[in-house]
Amino acid sequence: MSDNLGLAQLSDHLLIVAVVVYSLAMLAYAGDFAYGRRVKAAGAAGKAARPVPELAGVGASGGAATPGTPEGPEQPTAAVPPAATADSAPGDAGRLGPLIRGAIALTYLGLAAHVAGVITRGLAVHRVPWGDMYEFITALTCVTVIFFVALMMRYRAWHLGVFVMGAVVVALGLAQTIIYTPAGPLVPALKSYWLAIHVAAMTLSVGIFFVAAVLGVVYLFAERYSRRAAAGLSPANHGIMRRLPSAVELDRLTYRTVVFGFPIWTFGIIAGAIWADQAWGRYWGWDPVETWAFITWVIYACFLHARATAGWRGRRAAYIQLIAFGCLLFNVLVVQTFLTGLHSYAGLG
Repeated sequence: MSDNLGLAQLSDHLLIVAVVVYSLAMLAYAGDFAYGRRVKAAGAAGKAARPVPELAGVGASGGAATPGTPEGPEQPTAAVPPAATADSAPGDAGRLGPLIRGAIALTYLGLAAHVAGVITRGLAVHRVPWGDMYEFITALTCVTVIFFVALMMRYRAWHLGVFVMGAVVVALGLAQTIIYTPAGPLVPALKSYWLAIHVAAMTLSVGIFFVAAVLGVVYLFAERYSRRAAAGLSPANHGIMRRLPSAVELDRLTYRTVVFGFPIWTFGIIAGAIWADQAWGRYWGWDPVETWAFITWVIYACFLHARATAGWRGRRAAYIQLIAFGCLLFNVLVVQTFLTGLHSYAGLG
């Protein structure tokens, strides 16, 4: 018993460390936006830039939607003199400055503490560590950071860290303060192997959708800036926007993120229906949590369908995606917390 208590306290301390380190990483990312400069690597002059998958700065000439592309006129990007692009494109020959390198190192350090905190919580309670709302949020924010780190490595989109880390710090901070739940056993109804399957799938998908929502919000700001710059209402070489991927690429990256998370969310709903049949004798009963999970699925499906068939990209697609994530948040934070239903005992509401 004392060992379990010690592990639970260690988990709490590790997660607090993760919040602090993530906060420092967020400040370092923000500091790079405000004061950082891309430093040219030695000997890089005259050499071709190393190719990076489909990312360019908002101010880069390569980020504009060209006539005839699906993005069309919805995402105009201001033309920028060639000299301005070398300092901004995420895949250029310049190496990262000290602030952004420090931010990345802090992100990895915070993630290590975060993962260790989730694992020790599971060891303390002798089960998978997502049996109540507190554990669910700590686990899904861990997935969010892991997915973001993978995204950074794939696309070298380091400068999106200030937005993702900011959202993670807020969510994890709320989990540590307002909705903290001491380690304890599950209620009998949750003692099933389906907890590891169903809730794991929902945790993974919500963490991925979390990243997609942050990208969608950043896209809306980048797209607005691009339109204003094209109209001469904003400076074409704004330092902050030049460090971000173009609006077109943010839109594409958001779509790919949702495509990755949607099948996992679908599987989670199916697994939940199977578990419901075993626990309650029916696959679907229009419980409030089930209903809102289905509404969320429908809206994400509309987003993907609109992209695939109607060619809806840009602002319209971003709004649909953010509405879907809003429904997801409403389900997690309101329906599962304040409405009475068959899921009320779960600690997920």
